[in-house]
Amino acid sequence: MLREGEWPRAAATLVVVESPAKAKSIQKMLGPGYEVRASLGHVADLPERELGVDVERDFAPTYEVKKDKKPVVEALKRAAKGKRLLIATDPDREGEAIGWHVARLLGRDPKEPLRVEFHEITPRVVRQAVQNPRPIDQNLVDAQQARRVLDRLVGYNLSPLLSLEFRKRALSAGRVQSVALRLLVEREEEIEAFRPEEYWTLEGVFALGQDRTLPASLYEVEGKRLWAGQGEKEGKLHLANEAQAKALTEEVKGRSYRVVQVETRERRKSPPPPFTTSTLQQAASSRLGYTASRTMRIAQRLYEGVDLPEGTVGLITYMRTDSVRVSPEALQAAREVIQRIFGLEYLPEGPRVYRNRKEGVQDAHEAIRPTDVRRTPDSVRKYLSDEEYRLYDLIWRRFVASQMRDALYDQTVVLLKDEGEKPRFTFRASGSVLKFEGYLKAWGRGDEG
Repeated sequence: MLREGEWPRAAATLVVVESPAKAKSIQKMLGPGYEVRASLGHVADLPERELGVDVERDFAPTYEVKKDKKPVVEALKRAAKGKRLLIATDPDREGEAIGWHVARLLGRDPKEPLRVEFHEITPRVVRQAVQNPRPIDQNLVDAQQARRVLDRLVGYNLSPLLSLEFRKRALSAGRVQSVALRLLVEREEEIEAFRPEEYWTLEGVFALGQDRTLPASLYEVEGKRLWAGQGEKEGKLHLANEAQAKALTEEVKGRSYRVVQVETRERRKSPPPPFTTSTLQQAASSRLGYTASRTMRIAQRLYEGVDLPEGTVGLITYMRTDSVRVSPEALQAAREVIQRIFGLEYLPEGPRVYRNRKEGVQDAHEAIRPTDVRRTPDSVRKYLSDEEYRLYDLIWRRFVASQMRDALYDQTVVLLKDEGEKPRFTFRASGSVLKFEGYLKAWGRGDEG
């Protein structure tokens, strides 16, 4: 077994990854003892012009090398002669399936320890991974294969029927797209069936003296809550038209009001967890204006490696994940950065540990986070494009914020009633004042989410 920083004298090992950018990064990290080549994605698939699934024999698939990948496969075969093979495709079911096809086409046994897995592309992690290969996980391969067979069974059989039924060419059906289309149709039907219901609210501005005013909303009339278009309407006062609203306005006006209650209480707002794939896409859309596909392309580049003075290094962990889990080492590093950059008052007593709320979430990968949180956005800005910097900044801030203290607000509610023996009208005003930024110091107050 090689020690870290020690290389074989000749390129005795072939390492196969998906993309040329990833191959370039890993080649620099592993050195001359390894030859790193890219498969350029999937090398084999079901045939293009036939079903390729034997439904009579347990849905057995038939695979063939993709036309545009035949030169790639031949080049890999030549490169693999007389060499040890390691497969370092992405750590998910698609990557596992690519690795299984590569091993099969190169005449290697997938049960041999030839699969290398890592969730961040940094020299230390990559070098450790190549020294600890494992067999290809057949369960992951079967999962990808089942998904692909279902795609083919649905799409291959239904798409021609759609085209025939609607007398249009190039109509398609799919395992996912057809279900998504149905959800869209059902939602559109709900929107079309919705009948808006008119309602009115009353707003008042109360003089407090010394040129101060307090805006407040009518809250109750003779103990009956005013319905404001949300929640249950039963048992509440519904101002259904302008005439009713104006009539009530005349009753409300001209009366004297007094403050009957002022209640202030502290409200805590906890930080959001670190990013998953979907929450990264949502935040990049709302904060940066990036589409989901653009976000994933940029994240792919940040994951696969950036040239820095200390060498090529991936700046973020694997970007396709549903998990919010974070390694203990990364949590400790985040706490050290928070204390150094923001101060001890922003550091909670212990690390925040997040868990997925939904059952069945794949927890093989960590949340999306910087590979080294000490590598601040400003420290790497000149080595990144503008869009890479902005996305890395977003990921870094979200991860750091997830380990900071709650934001604290003073939330105040004021009730005003008309003066008299039997007050009829109650107005309500509420507001909050931020008294301690907490995690917002890093995450900002753009959407506070």
